[in-house]
Amino acid sequence: MHSLPLFHRIARERVVVVGSGEMAAAKARLVTRAGGIPCAETEAHHARLGFVALEDPRAAEAAALRLKRAGLLVNVADRPELCDFTLPSVLDRDPVLVAVSTGGASAGLAKHVRLRLEALLPQGLGALARALEAARETIRARFPQADARRRALDEALRQGGALDPFDEQDNDVVDRWLAGRSAARDGEVLDVTLASDDPDDLTLRQARALGMADTVLHDPDVPEALLVRARADATRLPLPADPPASGLTVILQRKP
Repeated sequence: MHSLPLFHRIARERVVVVGSGEMAAAKARLVTRAGGIPCAETEAHHARLGFVALEDPRAAEAAALRLKRAGLLVNVADRPELCDFTLPSVLDRDPVLVAVSTGGASAGLAKHVRLRLEALLPQGLGALARALEAARETIRARFPQADARRRALDEALRQGGALDPFDEQDNDVVDRWLAGRSAARDGEVLDVTLASDDPDDLTLRQARALGMADTVLHDPDVPEALLVRARADATRLPLPADPPASGLTVILQRKP
């Protein structure tokens, strides 16, 4: 990865915007939309973030250096080499945010990837997230063990599941799921024989299973590019090893 993706809360925080015209106005609108307070460079001592939107390259670089010396993280429009952070193209299904970044390589590419995703994600996705948040304690009571809770949610949120996020859902869908007899699957094992070392050669089913797996057992020489398709908190074990008794285990083996 070229950057560490973070979502920075700026509600009621001052954020410096240096510049004038439409480019600076767009940054100020973005700050306001996220709950922040756009302010001038003279208030930099109150801020932690700053945007520089100046056409003149030397003026932009000088402004960035001043803000950095004041301890701010800085974004400079169209100058990725001067940026402490870059702005992704954001798909907003509040409170669900999907951010697409190219690290400043091409804002146009990020935009068009985001537009494709806009067509895929239903408008009701935010309502589903809020319903899950409201039901958090009920879900904990229904599934007291963390691993069982995670598996139950994985089962419900998978493609075709009771809470499939790509389906339009009504306001009562989480309550209906909790009132039903949904149960997490125990001890499921998926054996994957890799076609190649290219992650793009994974089938859709294999990629989804990796993203849901609690445990990944793998040949020692399976490349990192494939292993990172698994959840960051999934247990990784080199073969030979026995699958655990619970949870979803994916076994990655290379062709003999």
